[in-house]
Amino acid sequence: MLENGSDTAPPQVPLAHVAQLRDSSQARKPLLAFVADDESEAALRAGLLDIVEGFEIRRGTVLHAIKCLAGEPTPRTLIVDISGVANPLYELDNLAHVCTPDVSVLVIGVHNDLSLYRQLIREVGVAEYVHKPLTRDRVARLLVPQIAGVTVDTNVSRGGSVIAVSGARGGVGTTTLAVNLALQLAAATRGHVALLDLHLHYGTSALMLGVKAAGGLRIALEQPERADALFLDRVGVEINERLRLIAAEESLDRTPAPTPDGIRRVLDLLRQRFNYIVMDLPPPATLAAMQAYRAARHLLVVMTPDLASIRDAERLRQLAAGFGNPQVSIVLNRIGMPGGLKLPMIEQGLGSKPAIQIPDFSKQLGRAANLGKPALGECPAFRKALALLALEVSGTAANRMPRAGVRSLFGRMFKS
Repeated sequence: MLENGSDTAPPQVPLAHVAQLRDSSQARKPLLAFVADDESEAALRAGLLDIVEGFEIRRGTVLHAIKCLAGEPTPRTLIVDISGVANPLYELDNLAHVCTPDVSVLVIGVHNDLSLYRQLIREVGVAEYVHKPLTRDRVARLLVPQIAGVTVDTNVSRGGSVIAVSGARGGVGTTTLAVNLALQLAAATRGHVALLDLHLHYGTSALMLGVKAAGGLRIALEQPERADALFLDRVGVEINERLRLIAAEESLDRTPAPTPDGIRRVLDLLRQRFNYIVMDLPPPATLAAMQAYRAARHLLVVMTPDLASIRDAERLRQLAAGFGNPQVSIVLNRIGMPGGLKLPMIEQGLGSKPAIQIPDFSKQLGRAANLGKPALGECPAFRKALALLALEVSGTAANRMPRAGVRSLFGRMFKS
């Protein structure tokens, strides 16, 4: 598709026409990707697995893509890596000469630059640009909709990212991971983070952080019309300049009755104010709890190395799939605990390798919880494991790239 305007096509355009004729006589791959490093390839495979069928990943950059596609059919969707390429915009022009005009091109790079993003999307005409490091979540959230036509729930994607942390069963360390993940996200991303503890009777997040929960969360969840813009200031407890806790300690003679609308309203308010919302979730036994699971952009299922965890982790994964949410990461906690199953048996039971594996730090974490101190500060090895978990759900910022001023043939050919 040629972009409307006064630009005239350069002499190389017939090469694209030749590519189109060549393509019509051969089967097209649904997706072909060229990536330059092991980490990006692993994230791409994990993000596309069980979501996109028939994809192929090769090692290389846009330069390798140009060379390969000069002699083979154009795929329907093409992912190219521009990392380390001296003049990526010029090379994307060259790529346009060997591809058919109907290809959808996604670009991966190392620079997190809004001006670069706008130039690639608006002027060059690529479908999406994603900066490294890639994670499975970012691949599934940003690239899969472009590849497979998966619709994204705008209510889930608007504003801050909602990360649900749920235990496959009780006693697996869900709250410990939720609390420390929130702290890690605030420190690593420098974003504003809310920790929402939906265990209204027996929540322990406040105890672990050495604070007392404020009142008002139950009312907001039961009567969403009463949750206004000042709600966060009334019920949020400031942990540090980047993290707030929203929790409750309801007396045992009360029976809280959160509603789905209440969950939705509270999350909408939090999304407007925070970059990340980490939810410590109870089991999905009520309609309100189901709404919380449904609203999550990324579900972390925490398990320990035992048979019951394997069974219930799979059940939660199936629940998330039923909600149309493919962003599910299995977190194997306390690996190596006495009497626990070995990793090969766990992988066989799950049918895949857990995304994150955390060793057994029960002594250190128990001591930190009793002192009301974050475990991150008490156990450096645990902090390292949480850094990997934070990367799984957020990615990190990269260096910025100066804007170039090139109007490309790629934009004229592929921009609709």
